[in-house]
Amino acid sequence: MEERRERGTRRERGARRTGTRTRPGPPWRTALLVAVVAQVGTGWVQHLQPDREPLGWPGRILLVLGPLLLVLRRRYPAAVVGGVCAVTLGYLAGGYPYGPVFFGVAVACLSAVVAGRRYAAWASVGLLWAGHLAIAHWLYRWLPPAGDGPAPWAAEGPVIAWALALLAASEVVRVRREQRARERAERAVAERRRADEERLRIARELHDVLAHSISVINVQAGVGLALLDSDPEQARTALRTIKAASKEALGEVRQVLDTLRAPGAAPRAPAPGLDRLPELFAQAASAGLTVSLEGAADGRGLSPGTDLAAFRIVQEALTNVVRHSGSRTARVRVTRPPGALELRIDDDGPATGGNPGGSGNGLTGMRERAADRGGSIEAGPRPDGGFRVVARLPRDTGADPGADPDGARA
Repeated sequence: MEERRERGTRRERGARRTGTRTRPGPPWRTALLVAVVAQVGTGWVQHLQPDREPLGWPGRILLVLGPLLLVLRRRYPAAVVGGVCAVTLGYLAGGYPYGPVFFGVAVACLSAVVAGRRYAAWASVGLLWAGHLAIAHWLYRWLPPAGDGPAPWAAEGPVIAWALALLAASEVVRVRREQRARERAERAVAERRRADEERLRIARELHDVLAHSISVINVQAGVGLALLDSDPEQARTALRTIKAASKEALGEVRQVLDTLRAPGAAPRAPAPGLDRLPELFAQAASAGLTVSLEGAADGRGLSPGTDLAAFRIVQEALTNVVRHSGSRTARVRVTRPPGALELRIDDDGPATGGNPGGSGNGLTGMRERAADRGGSIEAGPRPDGGFRVVARLPRDTGADPGADPDGARA
């Protein structure tokens, strides 16, 4: 029993978390409740209305037939509300006591309105009231009980009020259910959007880490193979560079994977920023690329997310130089115009094959990173040869909507 209760609790928590709702109970439960209330309640009110027709087996059958139709209310809401109102009208025509018979009408009307069959519910309740009006004021002469007289017109006020209250309550329930359904759908869409953004962020992070490190490893592996026989010491240096680059790449990949395994946990190391540009330049130098810096390599005045985005943009731009340019020098300029951070990365070319700008995932990733921070990227050949990447990012010094407080997210 405890295990079953725990499974039910887990299902409810899962439904709340995913924006879904548990399936309603079987319709026969409500129908059975309505039937019991109608039978017991009508037997009781019969003593309070001695002038009405005694409740014999025809009346009992009518009291069961209405709730029996309610079993089908989810599949055929319009037909059920019409059928229940017709059965109720037949009950009133039989001269039986007023009372819980209208409980079934209320359930059928509510189900029809919630199911979107509002006009069917309104029409059925309206026809029921019109039939009651005809029975109470004109047809009573030919209907039981014998000797019955016309009902007072003042009694129609409560009847009209009851019908209007029933329709109004049904509309309120319908509106609230539709609102909850919209909220659930919006939460589901938001969760899917957050999941897509997180997958994109992780893919971008892994691409930036691996593309740069593997480019360095590829260059150094070529150097090591070329110099293995003629200059073993230089080949050994290339292998040490490969080891260092692979170790750093594994550390950063492990950090990304750790955030996947424990989304709420703090990362083991802070996310890289502009203050790590000297390390990046040293790695580029090991791949044969000399990088000069103009401006301050620090993250002052930047949120953690913008600092990380700036570092990754420089990293990817230098990776493109290593992979696609014949130039062995590059220049990085960091400027801080009012309210912004501007990065400019230049190389003198020429291209060694393919698009020197890296028209694949690299340039796309840079543009996505800049767009995420509200910035922009301009990349293209220079008039005097070579290639230039210019990134402009806002210097958001306040709360960082795209990063965790520890700077783990971009």
